[in-house]
Amino acid sequence: MKKIYNMKFLQTIAGFGAKSGGTSTCTYDLVTALNQLNCQTDILTLEPNDPTDCLMGGGEQWIKALPYDGKTPFGYSHNIVHYLNMTDYDLYHTNGLWMYCNHITASIARRKGKPYVITPHGMLYPQALARSAWKKKLMMHLCFDKDIREANCIHATCMQEMKYYRDLGYKNPVAVIANPMPLPDYIDDIKPERSKKRIGFLGRLHPRKNVKGLIEAWASLGKATQNAELYIMGKGDESYEAYLRDLVTTLGLPNVVFAGFVSGREKFEKLATLTALFVPSDFENFGMIITEALIVKTPVMASLGTPWEELNTRHCGWWVNNDIHTLAQTMEEVFSLSDKELLAMGERGKQLVIEKYSSVQVATQMKHLYEWILNGGEKPDFVYE
Repeated sequence: MKKIYNMKFLQTIAGFGAKSGGTSTCTYDLVTALNQLNCQTDILTLEPNDPTDCLMGGGEQWIKALPYDGKTPFGYSHNIVHYLNMTDYDLYHTNGLWMYCNHITASIARRKGKPYVITPHGMLYPQALARSAWKKKLMMHLCFDKDIREANCIHATCMQEMKYYRDLGYKNPVAVIANPMPLPDYIDDIKPERSKKRIGFLGRLHPRKNVKGLIEAWASLGKATQNAELYIMGKGDESYEAYLRDLVTTLGLPNVVFAGFVSGREKFEKLATLTALFVPSDFENFGMIITEALIVKTPVMASLGTPWEELNTRHCGWWVNNDIHTLAQTMEEVFSLSDKELLAMGERGKQLVIEKYSSVQVATQMKHLYEWILNGGEKPDFVYE
């Protein structure tokens, strides 16, 4: 039986720029925590192709970022192939689907006779499969069905994601492990500063995030929002962002702010100024921003398209529909709460994150999964066969 500290693991991901979104963020956070647990794990990726973007992280030696040479929308990369052929790891773990990086990781792992794990990051949800459906069906036929079917384990971030996966007919083991929430050293220095009623959004500006519905719900409240603010953080496709700005102008909403991209400490400081964060997405397989808001004691509204029923059961937010009427109704409830009630919700939310979603706890589960795949033994209780 091999000892875990004598093994080397490789996680691969197609895009690892700071602007790549939640998939790259949670991959970085997980691998950081795995290395802190002496579980030697590298990340293989390509340098960002966007000159305005920068690589995630702080230049850690375990980030193997190769010169960008992606070709075709599939992202074929000779540099990725060469690295995978010339190195050897005990276990391979790829993040996402539909890109060459994901396929070639699985293919070379099989050729080397090494186990591999796939984390789809919500890409097998029905809503996700419905987008560019014919392309994904073709990709499934050409390579990804085999890659998925022969994986030693699929990593899902919630029970709902596992259900959707099983609905596709796959029988291999599924490990349900949440995304990690790192606790920065400065997090306890950030205190709630709610000088005004402020509903916030933070994320990529994309139709499935339902920012349009959030704006329309805000507009429906009329004078109830005159001393409040809708604070929208994030960037997206320029044409869609322009559409949202035009919608705000058309509706005559002077108290809607587009704050742009925020990250690092500034992100947490901005979250701490919100009366509540709203995550009205049509679907999310996890929703990293929810834990990020909760850790600074900001209550959260999340749609039923997210796996966050705990917001209701732990009394730290609202897990509700994302239609305009329900969003507006929830805003009214937020405005009606006293500072004391909001603070109590925030305290419960922070405690939930510390108990269940800290990076150390999540990385410990992933380390256990790797050990089980390589050495066998008793199946972890978070693995379903």
